[in-house]
Amino acid sequence: MKRTLTLAVLAASSLTIGAVAQTPVKSASTASAPSKIAVIAFQAAVAQTNEGQRDFADLQQKFQPKRAQLKTLNDEIEAMKKQLQTQASTLTSQQSADKTRQIDEKTKQLQREAQDAQSDFQQSVQDMYNGLASKVYDVLNTYAKQHNYTLVVDVSQQQSPVLWAADSTNITKDIVAAYNAKSGVPAPAAPAQSGGLPSAPKPASH
Repeated sequence: MKRTLTLAVLAASSLTIGAVAQTPVKSASTASAPSKIAVIAFQAAVAQTNEGQRDFADLQQKFQPKRAQLKTLNDEIEAMKKQLQTQASTLTSQQSADKTRQIDEKTKQLQREAQDAQSDFQQSVQDMYNGLASKVYDVLNTYAKQHNYTLVVDVSQQQSPVLWAADSTNITKDIVAAYNAKSGVPAPAAPAQSGGLPSAPKPASH
């Protein structure tokens, strides 16, 4: 999986914040108050926080040994394929069949391990996101109330009902900054590198 942090989170997450501040019940004092609406790319905001970048980088590091193990196995399979091709004219039919079977078995092993690793990685991203999203939401909730917003709409999803919004209504960067200030987590020394675990390979055809 080769994605930026934001894309990885978007792929792993099913959380959508449709509205943050509930519209208050109208009363004599609030009935004529103008609505104040903001939009936010909530999932991107979570991913772009210093804490989100740090935690994703930690996940990348955690899964690095498995990534290296899968690459080693893949290289071994490729070497076996090359050897089979170069020795094709000198191998008996039985020897060729045996080597082909060994390649198929290792390819299936790689496929299973890559699928399991990919599933574990995505679940880890999901868990990381869910834990952080709840904290970012608390900051968003406070920010919306402090700035008297009556509605905050999440535009993260492709099927968002928002067709257009002025840049001045987008509070994504403001929420990221507010959360960073509250969390005290420093900005990463360098942007988190993209990448996760390779997708499960397809069985080799012979």
